Amino acid sequence: MAPQTLTENPFTLGVASGDPLPGSVVLWTRLAPRPYQVGGGLPPTGSVSVGWEIADDDRFGTPVQSGTVAAPAADNYTVHLDVRGLETAHVYYYRFHVGQWTSPVGRTRTAPAAGAAVSGLRLGLASCQQYDEGYYTALAHLAREDLDAVLFVGDYIYENAINAQAGARRYTDRPLPAVFNHWTVTLDDYRLRYALGKSDPDLQAAHASHPWIVTWDDHEVENNYAGDISQHNDPVAQFRKRRAAAYRAYWENMPLREAQRPKGPDMILYRRFQYGGLAQFDVLDTRQYRSDQAYGNGWNYPGPESENPARTLTGAAQERWLLDGFHASTATWNVIPQQVVFCRRKNTTAARSRLSMDAWDGYPASRQRVLAGAQQAGIGNLVVLTGDVHVHYAMDIKKDFNKPASPTLGVEFVGTSISSGFDGVDKPADWPTMTAANPHMKFYNGRRGYVLLSLDAQRVRADFRTVTGVRNPGAPISTAASFVSEAGNPGLKRA
Repeated sequence: MAPQTLTENPFTLGVASGDPLPGSVVLWTRLAPRPYQVGGGLPPTGSVSVGWEIADDDRFGTPVQSGTVAAPAADNYTVHLDVRGLETAHVYYYRFHVGQWTSPVGRTRTAPAAGAAVSGLRLGLASCQQYDEGYYTALAHLAREDLDAVLFVGDYIYENAINAQAGARRYTDRPLPAVFNHWTVTLDDYRLRYALGKSDPDLQAAHASHPWIVTWDDHEVENNYAGDISQHNDPVAQFRKRRAAAYRAYWENMPLREAQRPKGPDMILYRRFQYGGLAQFDVLDTRQYRSDQAYGNGWNYPGPESENPARTLTGAAQERWLLDGFHASTATWNVIPQQVVFCRRKNTTAARSRLSMDAWDGYPASRQRVLAGAQQAGIGNLVVLTGDVHVHYAMDIKKDFNKPASPTLGVEFVGTSISSGFDGVDKPADWPTMTAANPHMKFYNGRRGYVLLSLDAQRVRADFRTVTGVRNPGAPISTAASFVSEAGNPGLKRA
């Protein structure tokens, strides 16, 4: 398709960058003049030639690199441009061109050189943005933070039918087509759901401001799925077909490299990033390879099934990759961005209590192997980053959660949702029980927002940011609490 024939703006879904390496970063856009139509208003076959440029300044006075790249119909007219030969630890600006149209300007940053001395890092931790349960106001605030990268740990979309009566967004401002009123199952369904989410101006602003490092959780496919097992035990062949559609749409819409392109229902999403000698990030996928949940996928009492040593949350290959990465690491901080709560969470103060079978509590042997591997590798500064549960937690990772005085092996920061769960409250109804039952839980807040993470050679700091509400746009943001853990002395303290 000739770019000159485009009579409508194709850059309705903005731009993005991601997976920063020392001399490289992925630049993304999607051409969609009519984003709520199948195909985005473009032909079902062919491709469009897209011009691109990257520069040191946002006025593009002297582009550093430029060229053209194809946006093929087979990839839903998306671009995944792996720009190489860039400076390390450097801020760049980028944009795309098609015919008479020019995209918004994006800002990105490459990673430091391997082993380089890095004085500090600032990161955003975000997850869980359900379109029909609230505005993405937190992302507007995240866009204005000074960050090296955003870590998004799952539930970028939700596969459920949109509830236009929920009252969280004023849909009369932008009536939605009927296609969003049913569950997301086919490739076209998933593509349209991403278009809906990416049409949000706050999400576009956050993508245009920082490079994102992403991983998924369950709602990018189906709630609480486990490997090849669907929530409702659909035939495996049928579910794998759905998973293939979901994985393809995910890759198309994220700033990911060709190496992450799925092959049918399989996609390698776990990967590693180095920020000089300061931090190693091991990004996990705890959905694709996990054993089915024991005793159902909700909260239940642990027993022989959940405690079976053969059960896995990561799969054997990914677990080996993670532990090998621990042994090879020379970084001050070893950080694991992943999906579901790592620390134990009892929901009563009784000695025997229900636990979440969907989280690491439902896979204690997996958790123990990871912690044992970290100890054997001499990993002293372990940080786990989590989403999924729509609340903020700050928790110490204990060697033995049954003994509060046992050694602390690391810390976990759980970030609340961007919008999922509507407004939320500072102290949810179960706050007294959860904090009493889990002495390693140092903080619990139920508002919407994100986490600001700061790392240097001495400490990691988490600022838990919250907005007052998401049912209406423009809510202010504040810091609900801040915690630090010192290098070489793991354990959370109020900042």
